[in-house]
Amino acid sequence: MATTSAPTDRAASAVRVGTLAEIASPTVISGGRHGIAVFIADGRPYAVDNRCPHMGFPLHRGSVRDGILTCHWHHARFDLESGGTFDPWADDVRTYAAWLDDDVVMVDPRPRDDDRRARWVRRLHDGMEQNLNLLLVKSVLALLDDGAPPAEVAAAGVEFGARYRERGWSSGLTILSAMTNMLPHLDREDQVLALYHGLSNVAGDCAGQPPRFQLDPLPEAGVPVARLTTWFRSFCEVRDRDGAERALATAAESGATPIELAHMLLAAATDHLFLDGGHTLDFINKACEALDAAGWARASEVLPSVIPSITGATRAEELNTWRHPIDLVALLDESLADLPRALQASSAAPGLDVEAFADILLADDPYVIVARLTEALRSGAPLTDLTRALAYAAALRVARFHTSNEFSDWITVLHTFTYANALHRSMLRAPSPELARGIFHGAMRVYLDRFLNMPAARLPEQRATADGAPGPDALLAELLELTDREQRVNEAGVVAHRYLAAGHDPARLIATLGHVLLREDGEFHSYQMLEAGAQLFFDLHADQPAAARRVLVAVARYLAAHAPTSRAMHQTARTALRLHRGEAIYESAEEDAAAG
Repeated sequence: MATTSAPTDRAASAVRVGTLAEIASPTVISGGRHGIAVFIADGRPYAVDNRCPHMGFPLHRGSVRDGILTCHWHHARFDLESGGTFDPWADDVRTYAAWLDDDVVMVDPRPRDDDRRARWVRRLHDGMEQNLNLLLVKSVLALLDDGAPPAEVAAAGVEFGARYRERGWSSGLTILSAMTNMLPHLDREDQVLALYHGLSNVAGDCAGQPPRFQLDPLPEAGVPVARLTTWFRSFCEVRDRDGAERALATAAESGATPIELAHMLLAAATDHLFLDGGHTLDFINKACEALDAAGWARASEVLPSVIPSITGATRAEELNTWRHPIDLVALLDESLADLPRALQASSAAPGLDVEAFADILLADDPYVIVARLTEALRSGAPLTDLTRALAYAAALRVARFHTSNEFSDWITVLHTFTYANALHRSMLRAPSPELARGIFHGAMRVYLDRFLNMPAARLPEQRATADGAPGPDALLAELLELTDREQRVNEAGVVAHRYLAAGHDPARLIATLGHVLLREDGEFHSYQMLEAGAQLFFDLHADQPAAARRVLVAVARYLAAHAPTSRAMHQTARTALRLHRGEAIYESAEEDAAAG
């Protein structure tokens, strides 16, 4: 056998495996923390990582035919020369330099150089393209382990979702943005789960959908942002998606600020009542929050994805429930016509009592609600105080939602709450008279939800609670146990209240609620409920602690109503985590099979 040359700079670190006559094919040698499988095919040596990149099965127990190595667990196939896979769900296997030196097989146990982070970014993109959950969570684990900022991982998902779904922004990107916001409040393993859930939902939204082809901005620069905003709102009014996108793209490319871009979208969203059941305003808010994390340089690519939710949305004034038996649309038309004068006439006023004003918003008379809102504006109540009170009132609808209602009506009160929270976050970002109309819209939606608090579930402080004062660990363990069983709604709310009323660290409760959600195959609205509840809690906690407690009671009740599920996503994540740690999960599988 002729001698082949050792690769440059590899001979010094090479390991002698044996002569062709001495060794069997395959043979496993040490590669440090793992083995290297050495194969002889067509008279040549090849060396690959002995762990199948799919699920870690030993590749030396596979077979080689025509230069293709096949794993004998899930039948993933690899080119023996390059390590490239023919099955995208499996990933490429790492290869090592192998050569003959006078018929002696030599292997360099150092892997061939590659850019690990760039490779896993590519694999993350592959996972979203192919909608492969295991590949997604493996990519998240590898990127975070390599030091990639979580916002960078999320940004890849935002870019993908904005580009590869012609119908635009939807639940997947909303979940990804919400879970990115939650990352600082979650435990380390749940941070991985949060990104994985977001990316998986984006991939699911895009699967089988045509991509979105982005329109160019107008060729002439220099159109004032105010004029572009007027055009944008006019195009949205007549449901002209292309015209609206071009106006928005022009504003983004011509240097409009994030506040100006947010104002364009929010003004159009409040030109009509409660668009798309509240989703439209929430989508706009989440798109802006996604850009806060990913960078506003991506605005021209990301923001147009929310336009379909404006131009194609159902407008509440088109719905019978807003017209009969009381014509709320006519009531608002009359009141909002006076809004500019009310805002101009306002003077400085002390901050609003959130709990007291929430009681006004929960009244049974829409005329009284609208009158008190107008009065508050005239008296100078800060817009953000009004939006905060509205969000709290909507949260109370969830906290007081009675389980005698139809199960599907949880989503009704949820939609109002997430709309109100999005309005509050948007008012903090880009306050304007146009956006102030959303306070009236949201107030009427809270009014319309009143029947879901008839009867009203009692708040935990109104219930008899167990004697004793269990510590925080016991209460959090009880919450986890309750959400392992169906419909422990009121009990979960009581535990959340007892925990906070005892003065325990709210951060641990929020992290536990995050785990309660992320161990499930969560439905879209549960992600919204957790993140909106956490945001409002932190807004209220310093000066309205009792109100803040009731918000987390609402979160705990909602999550308990929607748990447990099959938890398939959590099982996939646990498998990926074990693979990441180097555990031999196939051994457990074999033991389970042997046990029958």
